[in-house]
Amino acid sequence: MTQSLHLVFCGTPQFAVPTLQNLAATGFHVRLVVTQPDRPKGRGLELVASPVKEAALRLNLPVTQPDRIKANEEFRARLVALKPDAIVVVGYGRIIPQWMLDIPPLGNINLHGSLLPKYRGAAPIQWAIANGETITGVTTMRLDAGLDTGNILLQREVPIAPEDTAETLARRLAAIGADLMVETLPGLQNGTIQPRPQDNAQATLAPILKKEDALIDFSRSAVEIFNRLRGFQPWPGAYTKFRGKNLQILRARPAPEAAPRAELGTAGDRLIVGCGDNTSLELLDLQLEGRKPTSARDFLHGYRPKPGEQLGS
Repeated sequence: MTQSLHLVFCGTPQFAVPTLQNLAATGFHVRLVVTQPDRPKGRGLELVASPVKEAALRLNLPVTQPDRIKANEEFRARLVALKPDAIVVVGYGRIIPQWMLDIPPLGNINLHGSLLPKYRGAAPIQWAIANGETITGVTTMRLDAGLDTGNILLQREVPIAPEDTAETLARRLAAIGADLMVETLPGLQNGTIQPRPQDNAQATLAPILKKEDALIDFSRSAVEIFNRLRGFQPWPGAYTKFRGKNLQILRARPAPEAAPRAELGTAGDRLIVGCGDNTSLELLDLQLEGRKPTSARDFLHGYRPKPGEQLGS
């Protein structure tokens, strides 16, 4: 059955690559790959292709990179002419217009990195970790005009390990989601999958991350700060102020000691900082503005924090 399905694939980030690879490897006809235009990156601002474009070229699949899609008549005509059975959307990064939703008979099928209706939005993996969830998953859904509000097709639960970051969890979810998409499409085609509406009353949001989300609030408990540090990797990370300069916290973990809020302290050669609810965080790796990353031990020896010195100012 899969050999008869003709697809258009829309995606941009690394999270989407396993799905594209699985579809191509299992006999689906990927007629076109749609991805974001190349973007300037690095100090030289050289144009860099998206991970999906790079994967598509390795697979010898045709690629298009429209600057806009909503009112793009040339792009619209191309999709109409292809007559895809389904359009697969994984992290494309653009709102899919109604005309595009209307083209394929099986619909626009999206892979989302949460158990919808929880964590609708741009950063579901990051916010699930940041909020201390222990279970998340992936969902295939049929896109509609809303924000991740379409009917659910299939779901898979995935445990969040205590040491998981957004990077490690995203890799697992991407692989599981790729298999789920390969299962979803033939199920839609042969009628064995019955789409079910989401319970909007259970919906939560996972808004796009901002730089301000990285600023550590030491009124939060150590566990809350630790979860946000894990969730906001690799961006926006977690930072505070030390002696008027930005201090990135690269690695940390909850500690058993109690310490005054935001106050730096030592326990042997360990560096701890007080947090809310009479908890503390052990700082493991740090990077002061303008400096290279350093271990807590080297930081202690190099900067010798004064008794009672606080982070955040």
